Parts: sequence; structure tokens; C-alpha cells
Amino acid sequence: MGEDNTVTAASRFSLQQGTRVLVQVPQQAAGRVLMAMLAVEPLGWGDYDQVAFTTCAGVQQFRSRPGGRNAATEVAVEVACVELQVFVAKSGAALQSLITAIYHAHPYEEPVIQLIPAQRSCHVGGMDEDNPNRFWNQKSADWVPAAHR
Repeated sequence: MGEDNTVTAASRFSLQQGTRVLVQVPQQAAGRVLMAMLAVEPLGWGDYDQVAFTTCAGVQQFRSRPGGRNAATEVAVEVACVELQVFVAKSGAALQSLITAIYHAHPYEEPVIQLIPAQRSCHVGGMDEDNPNRFWNQKSADWVPAAHR
């Protein structure tokens, strides 16, 4: 493993150590939180950046306890939320600016942020270009962005 946390796993791809960051946020605030994250972290992935995943809306529940900004509740309340998921090739104290940005942009007093040690794979450029399964080697599917057709 080198200083950049990269481990060469095969000639087709490499493995990189880092952190999977998951943030639950009300859907209306998800764009603002993602933009705050991008302001401090490019969210690079190989030849790409701004790589993020947003789930469909689900239901987050919580019960406010005494001592927080919100009034204590007797039972759990529910909020429609999405989850933002990103990978950063950092861990520990190196995540400080990203977490600070999330806290600043998030509407909650106590955002639900999970930091999970993870590995990712990144392709080695110029390899496997003629693979018939690559989208550029077949008729454009509907999911292919117009900029790449």
C-alpha cells in the first residue's frame, strides 16, 4: 500500500482505502448538503468527480429527548428523508472539513452521519476499451446521459 492508500489488485483495476460517508437528510435540503460537501471535497472517482448517490425518499424516525434544541417528544416522530452516499479516500481527522461542511449545511441539530471504513475499486485507464459490454460499444441505452451518446 502506497502513501495514497492505493493497493494494486489487478492490471484492470486498483483498490483504494477510504471512508463511505452516508448522510440522512430531508429531501428538500439534500442538494444544499451535497453542494456543501462538493465545496470542500471533489468526490473524485478515477476519471470522474462529483460522484454521489442519493436514495429514494424513505422515512427517518427519532424521538427528541430533553436537552436538545427541539422540545422532547413522548413518541418517535417521522420525517421523509433521502440518504446521500459518497466515498472519500480519507479517514480520521482528514474528514474534518467534510463533516464540518455537512453540519453547516444540514438543517438538523444532530445530523445522522455514518462513517464506514471502506475500499473502492478504480479502473486502470485505457484497458478493456473494446469490451462489448461497455456502453460506448453498443447502441445507446436510455440511461446513458445525452452528453455521452
